[in-house]
Amino acid sequence: MIEFHNVVKSYQGGQPAVENLNLGIDAGKITVFVGPSGCGKTTSLRMINRMVEPTSGTITVGGRNVSTIAAPALRRSMGYVMQSAGLLPHRTVMDNVTTVLRLNRVPRVKARARAAELLDTVGLSSAMGKRYPNQLSGGQQQRVGVARALAADPPVLLMDEPFSAVDPVVRAELQQELLRLQRDLAKTIVFVTHDIDEATLLGDKVAVFATGGRVAQYAAPEEILRAPVDDFVASFVGRDRGFRHLSFHAGTGVPVHPAPSVTLDDGVTTAAGWALAVDAGNRPLGWLAPGSSEPLLPGGSLFHAGDSLRNALDAALSSPSGLGVAVDDGGRVAGVVKAPEVLAAIDAARVSQHNPETQR
Repeated sequence: MIEFHNVVKSYQGGQPAVENLNLGIDAGKITVFVGPSGCGKTTSLRMINRMVEPTSGTITVGGRNVSTIAAPALRRSMGYVMQSAGLLPHRTVMDNVTTVLRLNRVPRVKARARAAELLDTVGLSSAMGKRYPNQLSGGQQQRVGVARALAADPPVLLMDEPFSAVDPVVRAELQQELLRLQRDLAKTIVFVTHDIDEATLLGDKVAVFATGGRVAQYAAPEEILRAPVDDFVASFVGRDRGFRHLSFHAGTGVPVHPAPSVTLDDGVTTAAGWALAVDAGNRPLGWLAPGSSEPLLPGGSLFHAGDSLRNALDAALSSPSGLGVAVDDGGRVAGVVKAPEVLAAIDAARVSQHNPETQR
């Protein structure tokens, strides 16, 4: 879908920002550019829609050389989401979303109907359309930015560190929202980030850029975590890459045991052993320590059905009791997982991965 052929971007008197980039980006997939600051990842993204012109080399989209397409027309044919949303402060949310549609001369009534549909798609109510950007939270502004980028139904969506300016909770929500949208829309998405966790979560393929504008490794995220090609990639991915790699193994083989739960409404305030306090709907509230009548201890992260081995291990290790709380889709307690059994499942997954007989 998008091809870089021997692309170089140099600035006067300096080292190349991008050096001899050769890269093929698959249609309908999320490709993530990741790397440290100043490595050329954002420059590479912006060369796709000619916000930055390459010094040499060619970039094609759908087989067409982008240099042969007028820059304004090229940019209107692609969605673009930036770090700070980039909304026009003097225009309502509805008018922000319809910007590209109106530039493409879509009738006002039709454009506003499309905008209302897109607000719903990105998880915002149509009533938000009457507000101005300064009346929205950071996460809401980013959702509006995504809606605006999708308004003209572009085949290509460029996203330049779109979630880096929001808090971790909102960021996680936006990441999951993007994955949901991609399952429904199957756009060709090029996403820039400096966060390796975000890259491996979102990317179908990940390009790790090194200082000097070169691509050190371009592969599926599982491969980058499992087998970094050099010391730079290994260092960038981090020493806990083995833990991150567990995200690619399902936790379905981890045993789930009955939870030692108590309902506080029953008047129980102490327990002989660790006890999980639940509400009337069987949702976890926290842990009671053995023999303690002190306030509940936070329960750590939760393990949901279908989660990875990474989530199972994190649930067990972050729990004060050493028992990770497993919940169903409704957030109700399904049981607990034990760290030794999670580790056993991890070992079984490792053996299976490297056993030729299991790969047939």
